[in-house]
Amino acid sequence: MLNEARSVAQSRMVHQARLLEADGVINVRFSTSTIAPGVSEILAYGTAVQLAME
Repeated sequence: MLNEARSVAQSRMVHQARLLEADGVINVRFSTSTIAPGVSEILAYGTAVQLAME
């Protein structure tokens, strides 16, 4: 179940980067914490970047 939650968190992060018209996400990190017995949350965060073309 945690693998599925991690995948969903990653998909949401990529979706947000696409909304910002980013070319990619760097420095990606995952954080897991327990909210209550048997309940955990997974956070995925990173920096959305755009490539500069000259």
